Amino acid sequence: MRLPDNLVEVSGLYYAGADSLWWHNDSGDKPRLVLTDDQGRLRQEILLPVRNRDWEDITADAVGNIYIGDFGNNRNARRDLCIYIYQPKSGAIDSIVFTYPDQTAFPPPPAEANFDMEGFFWRADSLHLFSKNRLIAGNYFTKHYILPARAGAYVAELRDSLYLPKRVVTAAALSPDGETVTLLSYYYRLLLGFIPKTRTTIWLLSDFEGSNFLRGKIHRQKVPKFLVPTQFESIDFINGETVLVASERTPLYKQQAKRVRLKLQKPVVRP
Repeated sequence: MRLPDNLVEVSGLYYAGADSLWWHNDSGDKPRLVLTDDQGRLRQEILLPVRNRDWEDITADAVGNIYIGDFGNNRNARRDLCIYIYQPKSGAIDSIVFTYPDQTAFPPPPAEANFDMEGFFWRADSLHLFSKNRLIAGNYFTKHYILPARAGAYVAELRDSLYLPKRVVTAAALSPDGETVTLLSYYYRLLLGFIPKTRTTIWLLSDFEGSNFLRGKIHRQKVPKFLVPTQFESIDFINGETVLVASERTPLYKQQAKRVRLKLQKPVVRP
């Protein structure tokens, strides 16, 4: 599926229905939401009266509030982490500001720099955030934090962490029945010092208790490759068996989204 030209660095996706796919770009873009149908045709563009310092993901609750995660933190130095709450029907907007309970330095030492965030979703009145570790230099753990899904200032709760070998998390989503969590992840390196190579993996977590998602069974599924290396930054469920993933534009490749049929094979052994 080809995406509109204004989604150059698509970083967030919320699938509300076949005619209502909500998207946004990464940092550097206007603070706008883009609404398309499931063929990628532009329906609406909404400019919000807030900042887009580094929007990284989008989700929604059961009554239609949309949450926009302005919590990208590549340098691990931000002190203004924010999640915007937008009500499409009324146009009302509010915010959640928060800090991490385990961050005391801005930025922290390189070995502790795991406070970048790129994926989250809503579930049962809470927001669940998953950190993006550092490629190559990091230890490939993603951390699970929890926040109340209501306006205010909070210290996030650190719930758990999970090791994903040579993968960093770029998006997260919850299945419509609330029984499966998916984490989108990728790995990037240069072959021979100049040939880019990427690998993208979907991690499926199921059979968890309560919100202890990272303690559930783990399934790993590769995302089919495009002809040239690209970076996948967003994911959401279309239904219980299929997800939609989207990639950013590159010099050789226009931004697109593709459907991926999930295959719950034998769970992987925990690293």
